[in-house]
Amino acid sequence: MNRHLRWALALLGLSVLARLAWMLFAPNGLNVVDLHVYVDGSASLLTDRLYDFTYAEKTPDFPLPFTYPPFAALVFFPLHYLPFPVVAVGWMLATVAALYGVIAISFELLLGKETARETKWVTAAVGWTALGVWLEPVRTTIDYGQVNVFLVFGAMLAVRSSRWWVSGGLVGVIAGIKLTPAITGLYFVARRRWATVVWSAAAFGLTVAVSFLINAHEAKRYFGTLLGDADRIGPVGSVWNQSLRGALSRILGYDVGSGPWWIAGVLVTAVLAFLAWRTLGPDDRLGTLVLVQLFGLMISPISWSHHWVWLIPTVLWLLYGPLKAERMARVLAGFWVLTMLVGVPWVLSFAQPTIWEIPRPWVLAWLGAVDVIGVFVLLGWLVWHGRDTLAAQVRGRRAVEVRAG
Repeated sequence: MNRHLRWALALLGLSVLARLAWMLFAPNGLNVVDLHVYVDGSASLLTDRLYDFTYAEKTPDFPLPFTYPPFAALVFFPLHYLPFPVVAVGWMLATVAALYGVIAISFELLLGKETARETKWVTAAVGWTALGVWLEPVRTTIDYGQVNVFLVFGAMLAVRSSRWWVSGGLVGVIAGIKLTPAITGLYFVARRRWATVVWSAAAFGLTVAVSFLINAHEAKRYFGTLLGDADRIGPVGSVWNQSLRGALSRILGYDVGSGPWWIAGVLVTAVLAFLAWRTLGPDDRLGTLVLVQLFGLMISPISWSHHWVWLIPTVLWLLYGPLKAERMARVLAGFWVLTMLVGVPWVLSFAQPTIWEIPRPWVLAWLGAVDVIGVFVLLGWLVWHGRDTLAAQVRGRRAVEVRAG
C-alpha cells in the first residue's frame, strides 16, 4: 500500500476514534437530539400523533417536533426497535462512510472514474474525509445525529448515474425523506436529462402516495397545513440559520418572512446563479451541481449550518476543478475551509442570549451571514470571470438571429 495512503487512512482512523470516544465517554456525547427525533418520532408513524411528537429531554427551550414528511418516518421506523446507543454509533460510522462517498464521487465528477480510482486521488479522498469530519457542517451533523450527509450522498449518486430511472428514483426518494433535496432536479434540467426530471417527480409522488397509504391522517396534516411552516422547524433569526432569510432577518432586526426583502434577495441570487452557470464548461458536472445546491440553501427559509455539507464539494471543485489555477478560487476555498473549521455560527451562538432573539449588533449580524456572503462572492466572481464567455454567447445568439432574419 502507498505510504501516503497509509498515513491518510491512519489520520481518518484517528478522526473516527476521536469522534467515537467523544460520543461514548463525554457527558453529553450521546445527546444526538435530532436522531432522537427521527427514532422516537417515527415510532408514532402508525398513530395520529406523529406531528404532535416533540423531543424536549435535552432541548427544554425548544421542544423538537418531527418535521419531515411521513415517508421519512417510514424510513426511520425500523430504528426504534434497536437500542439507541447502537443506533447512534452506527449512524455516526455510516455518516463518515457517506462523507467519503460524497468526496470520492466529487473527484469522479471532476477527473473521471478511472483517474479518480488512482492511488493518488483515493489518498486525497481519504485525507479530505479525515478533515471533513471536523468541518462544521459534518461536525454538527454528527453532533446532532442529522441526516444531511446521507441526503448529499444520495444526490451525488443520482448525478453520478447515467441511468434515468436510477437518477430520478434517487432524487425522488431523498426528496420524500426531506423536501429540500428536490432542488437537485434543477441539475437535471440544466443537463437536459428530461426523463430523469419526469421520473424524479413521479418517484417523489410515489413517496407521497405511500405516505397516504400508511397514515392518511398525518399525511393530510403534513401536506395540508404543516408544509412551509418555518416557525415549526426552528427560530428563523438564529445565527445557526445560514439561509438568505436568516441573514437578512439578523441584519434588518426582524423576520423578513417572504416579504419584499426576501423576494428581492431571491431574485438577485437566481439571476447571479443562472449567469454563473452559463459561464461553466459543458462538461462541468460538479460545478453545475454545486451552483444548484448553493442556490437551494440560499432560498430555503431555514438552512442550518449542518445543512451546508455542500460546501465540501464546493471547496473540492474550487481546488481541483477547471478554475483551480485562479487565485480567487483558492482564496474562496481557503475562506470556507477556515470558517468551517472555526465554526463561525457556533462561535457567534455564544453572543446570542436566546435562540429566538433576532436584533443583535450589526457586526455580529454581518459575521453571521458568512455563508450567504461567501455564496454571493462566488457567484459574482464566476460571472465576472466568465464575462467573455457570456459575451461570446450573446454575440452567437445575435448572429443566429441575423441569419434567421
